[in-house]
Amino acid sequence: MVSSGDVQRLFLQSVISRRVLSVDLAKALWKQSVEAVKAADDTIQINANTNSADGWSDFLATLNKSLDPLDLELSRTRDEITGKDIYALVNRRDDEIARIASDYSPLEISYFRALVEQIMLAPNYSYSISSLAALREVNALTSPMTKTQAESVLASFVAKGWLLKSKYGRFSLSSRSLLELQPYLKSTYPDEILECTICFEILTLGHACPKANCGVGMHNACYDTYRRSVGGKCPKCSEDWGRAGNDKVVPIGEAAAPKDEWPRRTRRSLTESEDGRERRRCAHGRPGRVFSNASTS
Repeated sequence: MVSSGDVQRLFLQSVISRRVLSVDLAKALWKQSVEAVKAADDTIQINANTNSADGWSDFLATLNKSLDPLDLELSRTRDEITGKDIYALVNRRDDEIARIASDYSPLEISYFRALVEQIMLAPNYSYSISSLAALREVNALTSPMTKTQAESVLASFVAKGWLLKSKYGRFSLSSRSLLELQPYLKSTYPDEILECTICFEILTLGHACPKANCGVGMHNACYDTYRRSVGGKCPKCSEDWGRAGNDKVVPIGEAAAPKDEWPRRTRRSLTESEDGRERRRCAHGRPGRVFSNASTS
């Protein structure tokens, strides 16, 4: 028998099949769920204005209240690569790393934990590790795992949205991991966590002020917005960041990885601007992890 509660059920089925989705897609799926239930029984009263922001907010609040006993939540965050807001169905249980237990064995979870540690401790705030380094982590596991098995598990971590793999073969944490594992990351790696000066979300991909120990960092999208609206000076120390296209800022994320971690062909293909940022980073004492979290006040 069809009921108004089927709107939540249909919506959740769509979300679970995707796990991470854009804001526009989430709202479109909600609207489709409402229309599907009404089509099944046009006598059902559904108090949902699918063309209203308040209607979406009310539905989201009701949905998360229903999910609360299951320790689940549909949460909103910003994708570091695209700069767009996204929704993700996340587990809010206290044992953060164990949240992937439904998908993986204890050995595979231990492997994931080891990968997270190496990503968070990567030098220069690069927040990424090479494929070789990722495979090397199997040597630290309490039980043996072959290279073939590790490659298969790594591919699964990427396919299920726990890790990202770049075109250069480097692994980093996905938006899903950053959102779902946020309490774990902040409590386990307090000295490694950076927050964007603009949006205050965790920062693992973007730009940092070139001045040593300034502490200002921004996501790529936040940085572009800031430059367009305010200009090319640091909001904290007023350091001149140069002209757009010839920025003096230093990278956060994969581009900040030490050059000896890159394949020879990739190193040769680096642009002059990237090489320039590398020299400036070293000149400002950035071969190690030196700049601290700081507010703009």
